[in-house]
Amino acid sequence: MWYLPIFQRFRQLLQPRRRLAIFEACLIGLVSALAAVLLKSGVGLLGAWRVQTSLLLPAWLVLPGIGLAFGFLAGWLVERVAPETSGSGIPQVKAVLARIPMALDLRVALVKLVGGILALGSGLALGREGPTIQVSAALAAQLSRWFPTSPDHRRQLIAAGAGAGLAAAFNAPIAGVLFVVEELLQDFSEFTLGTAILASFIGAVVSRVLGGRSLDLNLALTASKTEFFVQDIPFYLVLGIVAGLMGALFNRGIIASLTVYRRSLRFGLPARVALAGLVSGVIVALLPLAFRDNTGLREILITGEASWSIAAIAFVSQFILTLVAYGSGVPGGLFAPALTLGAALGYLVGMGEHALLLPFGIATGLPITYALAGMGAFFTAVARVPMTGIVIVFEMTTDFNLVLPLMIGSVTSYLVAEKLAPGSLYDKLLEWNGIIIQKAAPVGGIMANLTAKDVMQQQVETLDTEMPLDEVIQAFARSHHRGFPVVEESKLVGIVTQSDLLNIRDRNLANNTPLGEIMTTTPVTVTPIHTLSNVLYLLDRYQISRLPVVNGRKLIGIITRGDIIRAEADHLNGENTTPKLRPDPSYIVYQTRSPSTGRGRLLVPVANPETAGILLLMAAAIARDRHYEIDCVQVMLIPRHSSPSETQVRTAKSRRLLRQAEVLAKKWQIPLHTQIRVTHDVAQAILETINEQHIDLILMGWKGSTSTPGRIFGNVVDTIIRQATCEVVLVKLGETPQSPIPNPQSPIPSPLFNSWLVPMAGGPNSQLAIKLLPALITLGNAPQIRLTQVFKASELKPDMSVLEQAIRHLMRRRKLSSSVVALPVQANSVAEGVINLVKTEGYDVVVLGASREGLLQQAIQGNIPEAIASGVESTVILVRGAIKT
Repeated sequence: MWYLPIFQRFRQLLQPRRRLAIFEACLIGLVSALAAVLLKSGVGLLGAWRVQTSLLLPAWLVLPGIGLAFGFLAGWLVERVAPETSGSGIPQVKAVLARIPMALDLRVALVKLVGGILALGSGLALGREGPTIQVSAALAAQLSRWFPTSPDHRRQLIAAGAGAGLAAAFNAPIAGVLFVVEELLQDFSEFTLGTAILASFIGAVVSRVLGGRSLDLNLALTASKTEFFVQDIPFYLVLGIVAGLMGALFNRGIIASLTVYRRSLRFGLPARVALAGLVSGVIVALLPLAFRDNTGLREILITGEASWSIAAIAFVSQFILTLVAYGSGVPGGLFAPALTLGAALGYLVGMGEHALLLPFGIATGLPITYALAGMGAFFTAVARVPMTGIVIVFEMTTDFNLVLPLMIGSVTSYLVAEKLAPGSLYDKLLEWNGIIIQKAAPVGGIMANLTAKDVMQQQVETLDTEMPLDEVIQAFARSHHRGFPVVEESKLVGIVTQSDLLNIRDRNLANNTPLGEIMTTTPVTVTPIHTLSNVLYLLDRYQISRLPVVNGRKLIGIITRGDIIRAEADHLNGENTTPKLRPDPSYIVYQTRSPSTGRGRLLVPVANPETAGILLLMAAAIARDRHYEIDCVQVMLIPRHSSPSETQVRTAKSRRLLRQAEVLAKKWQIPLHTQIRVTHDVAQAILETINEQHIDLILMGWKGSTSTPGRIFGNVVDTIIRQATCEVVLVKLGETPQSPIPNPQSPIPSPLFNSWLVPMAGGPNSQLAIKLLPALITLGNAPQIRLTQVFKASELKPDMSVLEQAIRHLMRRRKLSSSVVALPVQANSVAEGVINLVKTEGYDVVVLGASREGLLQQAIQGNIPEAIASGVESTVILVRGAIKT
């Protein structure tokens, strides 16, 4: 039957979820209209009082005074209650829709509403449309909390609120919908369009009923005065080109204004907004009377009552006043200034055409038409939303004569502005604040968009060139891997696979044959910037299953076919499109360099003067043993709202701490580099140092426990463990007594590290702790080393091969005067066994070498080191091999 489809649609409309969505969209449209009218009325009343007062009292005193006072109040309110409300508000809404964690709730709506009234009513040359959008979106977000819904549904409701705010502000419902799909969500789904259309329609209707006409344009003044002739087309093209040029310049000026305020004016937001209000008041007091009311100025331009000089002054003054106001962080938008600038620019082009063609008797369009077309063209050049720009002006005027001029001017300005300064102004404002909204990779393009660095394995098990053949075979037996990279001092020198072991079966090699004689010395590798298509090509070309990822010769990861498959699965699931917050990079405020003569680099972050001395002694011992240079870094934290490169800090205390390292390095003849970094994040600054200085090993202190939920070692250490590209040595200093006899070669007393306990369990990483021992035991007198393995009571006879191999390896690496014993211990867990040994036999140091994969995983993801460190009073050292996350 013909009526069945209609009946089915009607039944779908009455489903509970759809009914709730319709109710929410209507409610959002209603509250958005109320907020828009309230903001318009508040700004209008305060602005009218300001203009009236300036007529009764000296304008040079009243206008700057009102701008100063109300600007300070607006800035104080924003800074103290809701810093998210500074600026236009549209970038913040766009960030929330891109799933950036940013506040958007009732508090934001109220502060933006009151702050906008105070700031805009005081005469700052900004618009109320951006604030209306943020207020409406914040109210929609609050409603979505009162009516719990899915995250995707919440995003669409917030976008609908933003569209309703725009529709209510401009009295343009179609433009509100277009702004949602063109700029905010870029989504044309049925649900997005349905909620946006309904909310925008309700918002525009209620706003009109309550008297919120868009921009107070008196349409009776422009009725029957717009004309369009074919000979006008070249001049509309000129208008589009000029609007595109000036729009691109305007966008650059906005960013420059923000930068100047941040770099030159280091005081708080209230003072910056007050200064902007003062300067704006002074400038407006010097201009003609019409410039005291922005709405009246626009009306003069679109009714043809202005002279060319007034139009020129309007463009220049509004351009400057907008930059002065917006850079301060005042809660105001850019839509209204863009429309005013476009009207002045279009009016000038229209008068130019009139002056050129009228002497020849050629009919021309009136400047009014050019002013209205210029509004759309300049708005498009600024916001980069051509359809929205065209429809806004059309809906404001309801004049079909404007459609073609608007299309010519807006499309031309968009193309020119996009060529000169690509990208949305709102995206650039977000980037300026350190927020990057990543675009999803095109379908089927993941192989060209992702690199080896993006998907390589975060942990790499490696073997050493001196490892004997029998240990290599055992390493393969214990692991599921079919191949291992072979490294020497963190540099990739080869690779060994199961095929290599099969090929040497007939060579009758001895069990102690070093791995360096049987490995493949020229492995196929990739760099971090290789795309996945290149990686897959190499895997197929050489018929191999894995590729080491190297930076120079340094091994930083490994990539397999399975990693590529997982990356494709994540892409299909949308897990690679999550936006990221880009923090400001750290900034070096102090730096000393020494000649680079070492084989590698060791980084020591110093913070606590009480522990820095011992950490530096350990670092110096390792550096002497490995012929490394030492990088010593002191990190200084600053508030998030300050820029690291522009914040003044005092470095006297930090430099005194670094001088300890300089004295020690000079005594031991070790190259030392020092630096002080200013940052928002300690871990980020340390990682930047590791990458910039090509660090091979980092030695840092660890307090032995953390109270941070979800963290194993603490925020900083957990991040370093996951992301550092080098070996990591964590040191929890115990209550070890200081040596009564200072070392004459060291300015710092040496601790009594005479007894060492090293739990072992085998595996490729077991040699990391052993490699450190020869250097570290020089800090004690006649040290004694015990290697132990914890076994459970259910194991009748523990396997001693791991301990025996460790002793052989230790003695092979260096002849030691120390005594080394290997004894197993029975306990229910590793932590229990180690803690009992330390308490009963009094070991000075426990070295957790992450000896087997299970222990390594628990050391990084579990609580063994934390349990041991909190359970003993001795020093605990945790060693982690070079990995990348």
